[in-house]
Amino acid sequence: MVEFSRRQALAATAGVAAFAAASSTNAAKPAAAPARKAAPVVVDLGPRERTSLDFDWKFHLGHAQDPARDFGYGANQRTYAKAGADAPNWWVAAAAQKDFDDSAWTPVTVPHDWAVTLPFENNPDYKPSGKPDDEDLRAAHGYKAIGREFPQNSIGWYRKKFTLPAVETGTRLSIEFDGVMRDAVVMVNGYVLESEESGYASFRVDITDVANIGGENLITVRVDASLGEGWFYEGAGIYRHVWLVKTAPVHVPQWGVFVKAKVDGTLEIETDLINEGDQAVEFSLVHTVLDGAGKPALAVAPAAGRLPGWQRQSLSQTVTLANPVLWSLENPHLYTLLTEVKLGGAVVDRYATTFGVRSVRFDPKEGLFLNDKHVKLQGTCNHQDHAGVGAGIPDTLQVWRIEQLQSMGCNAYRASHNPATPELMDACDRLGMLFIAETRRMSSDPTSLDEMERLIRRDRNHPCIILWSIGNEEPQQGTARGRKVAKTMKRLVNRLDPTRGVTAAMDTGFGEGITSELDVIGFNYRHEKMDDFHARFPNLPIIGSESGSTVTTRGEYLRSDAKSYVPAYDTDHPWWATTAEKWWSHAADRPWMAGGFIWTGFDYRGEPTPFNRWPSISSHFGALDTCGFPKDNYYYYRAWWKKEPLLHLFPHWNWEGQEGKPVPVWVHSNCDKVELFLNGKSQGVREVKANHHVEWSVPYAPGVIEAHGYKNGKVILRQRRETAGPAAAVRLTTDRSALAADGQDVGILKVEVVDAKGRVVPKAEDLVTFAVAGPGEVIGVGNGNPTSHESDVASQRKVFNGLAQVIVRTRRGQAGEVRVLASAPGLKSASLALKAG
Repeated sequence: MVEFSRRQALAATAGVAAFAAASSTNAAKPAAAPARKAAPVVVDLGPRERTSLDFDWKFHLGHAQDPARDFGYGANQRTYAKAGADAPNWWVAAAAQKDFDDSAWTPVTVPHDWAVTLPFENNPDYKPSGKPDDEDLRAAHGYKAIGREFPQNSIGWYRKKFTLPAVETGTRLSIEFDGVMRDAVVMVNGYVLESEESGYASFRVDITDVANIGGENLITVRVDASLGEGWFYEGAGIYRHVWLVKTAPVHVPQWGVFVKAKVDGTLEIETDLINEGDQAVEFSLVHTVLDGAGKPALAVAPAAGRLPGWQRQSLSQTVTLANPVLWSLENPHLYTLLTEVKLGGAVVDRYATTFGVRSVRFDPKEGLFLNDKHVKLQGTCNHQDHAGVGAGIPDTLQVWRIEQLQSMGCNAYRASHNPATPELMDACDRLGMLFIAETRRMSSDPTSLDEMERLIRRDRNHPCIILWSIGNEEPQQGTARGRKVAKTMKRLVNRLDPTRGVTAAMDTGFGEGITSELDVIGFNYRHEKMDDFHARFPNLPIIGSESGSTVTTRGEYLRSDAKSYVPAYDTDHPWWATTAEKWWSHAADRPWMAGGFIWTGFDYRGEPTPFNRWPSISSHFGALDTCGFPKDNYYYYRAWWKKEPLLHLFPHWNWEGQEGKPVPVWVHSNCDKVELFLNGKSQGVREVKANHHVEWSVPYAPGVIEAHGYKNGKVILRQRRETAGPAAAVRLTTDRSALAADGQDVGILKVEVVDAKGRVVPKAEDLVTFAVAGPGEVIGVGNGNPTSHESDVASQRKVFNGLAQVIVRTRRGQAGEVRVLASAPGLKSASLALKAG
C-alpha cells in the first residue's frame, strides 16, 4: 500500500531524490496474530496532491417522503431546472446552500455508518410459514429501522466546508469517494455534479469548474439508503474514505496505470495520460520501480510523445526487473512504480502504483499454485461490518480483522458479495492474504458493467487478487441466458485484465448455464456433488466458494430456541450446508479441489440463520463472532490449517445444578492423542484422526477438567477448564498500546469479567460502563450476542458470556495519554492507558 497524502510525504524534489524509504510502525501485535509486515512505502507525489476529506463533516437525517423534512429537496418540479441556483424557488435543497445553518447537525468523521446508530424494529406483520427456509425479510438486514418502511431514517445529509488555496491556472480538482451507501447525490457549491446509485463502487467527481479557488467551498451529499443491493446488513452513509485530488492539466487519470508482472521479471506497464487543457503538449513519461524498502530497483528509459488538448492516450512499455523478489504468503513483498510526467523537462505529475510479482495457476488435477508452489485455499467469506462501527470500519480495524483470520491459519479472503474497500485489499497485499474480488450484480446492462469495470481498474494491481468473481447464486446461473450474460461480463474482464481468471459461486446448475464461461468453478456447498462433477469436467478447476456453514453461538453449549442460541459444538448447520469437519476433511483429501472459503470468518449483521426472526439480529455462521472473539470452531481450523501444535478444550466447566449429568466434552487438536482428566481422574485417551475432533461424555462435577496432548508418546500441551467463582472484577486489555494521533487510528479493547482468581466467568452478563480521559473517544461497543438490542454507539455494554469489546479512536492532532476506565456495579474496575502520538 502506498500512502498518497501530500501532507504525509517528504518535501518534493526532482527525480529519484523524491523517493522516501519505508516508514516503520511501532504498533504492538495481538498475541495470537502474526507479526505485521513491512509498513507501506511513502513517496512524494508533488506536484500532485491527494489529501483526506474525512474530517469535519456535519450530518443530519432527512426524510424520504416529506420534502419539508428533507431540506426542501424535491419540493417542486424545478429541482434540476437551474444548475447552481441560489434562490429558494430554484435551488436543489436548502442544505446545499452555503448560508444554511447546520449548527444543530451532528459532527462526524468518515468512514461513517448512520444505520448502526438506528434502533432495532420488530416486524409485527411477519407470520412464520413453517417451511425450512422461512425468513422474516426484515431480519436480513438485522432489524435496523431503515428502508422504505422507515422514511424518517433512510435519508442522510452530509455537509462539509473546506478552503482551497490559490492554485496555478489550469489545475484540475476532483473529489474521490471510495464508497457511499447508497444512491448518493453530490453537490458542490450548490451544483449537482454527480449521482451514484451503487453503494460499493468507487467514483470520482470533477469540481474544477465550480470550485471557489482561494476561497471557501461547500460539499453536500444526500444519501438515500431506502433501497438495498444485498440481502445482508449494508449500512448507510459515507462509509468509506473521501479524497481531494489536485493535478496539473496533463496527468495520469484515476486508476491510470496497470503493471502486468511476470516472475521472470518482465513488466508490461500500461499508462493512461490525459490532457485536460487547450494546448497540445510534448511530454515525456518516466517510470522508476522502488523495492519494498523504497529504494530504486529499476529506472525505465523515458518514453516521449505528443498529446493533443482534451484527449486521452495510452502507452505500453515492456521492461525487465532483474532478480525480482516474489510476492508470496510468507513474504508479501511489494514494489512501487513511480510514474513521472514531464513537460519541457519539468515534472508536472507523479503517480504511484503498488504491485507485486507473482504467478497464479489453477490446475484442474492438483489445485492452486502460487509461484509454482502448491497452496491449499484455507479461506473465509466475509461481509463488511463489525461490532460497534457497522460498515464504517476504520483502517486499523481492517488490518486487525485480517490478522485474526491469519491467526486461525486462514490464507484467503472472499469479499462477499461486493467490491471491498481499497484499504482491505491494501491490508491483504501487505499481510499476505489471497483474495477473490467480487462484483455486486451479475448483469450485462451498462450500469452493472460500468460498476464492474471500475472495480477491476481500481484493483487489478493488487497481487493478493487471484480471481474475479462475476456472481453469487444468481437466478440465471444454470440457464442459456445466464451463459450469455456471463460471456459478456467475462469479455470485459479479459479486456481489462488478461492476467487473472473468472469465477462465479454456484449452488445449482453445475455443468450448465454459466459453467462453460468460467475459468474456475465455485461450489457453494453441495460438496456431495463435487466428485461427480470433477469426473464429468476433469479440466475445470474447482474451489469451494462457500463451505461449511456450521451455526454456533460463542460460549453457548445447549440449543435454545427461546433465546435463539445454538451450541458451539460443530454439530448444527442448515440443510444446504455441512459441518466444518465434514467439508474440510472432504477438501483436504482431494488434491484436485483447490480448497475453499468457509461461510463465514466473522459473524455479521443480518441473515440470522437458523433463527431468521425476531429477536435475532446477526448471523451464527462465523468462526469468530461480530467482535472477532474466537468461537470453538476457530480452533478446529487452527488445528488443521497451521503447523503449530494446538490443544483446545471445551466447553467451560460451570454447570451449576447439573451435577452428575453428562456433559459433552470436545477437544480440537492436531496432537497424536489426547487424554482427558476430571479432577485428576483420567476419562480415557482418544486417538486424533487428521481433520477430526475427539470427544467424551463426562458427568459434571465442579472442579477441573484438563486435557493432555501427546506427540510421539510425550505430553506436549496441557489445557484446563476450571469452575469459575462469582464475578469479582473487570479486566481490560488491548491489541496495541501506541496509537497514531491522526483521528483515524483505533485501539481494540477486550473486556472480560473475571472471578477473584482471574478466571473468566463464562456466563457473566454484567453491564460495563466506559469512561475516557485524554485525547480519545469511544466510537463503538459490542459483545457478539446475536440477539442483543443494545446500542452499538454508546458508553456502556453488557458482556456476553464474559466478554465485550470497546473501540477507542484518537483525536486528530492531539497527542497524549488516553486512559480508558471500565466499571461495573459490584465489580472491581479496570483501567488501561493508550499512548496517542
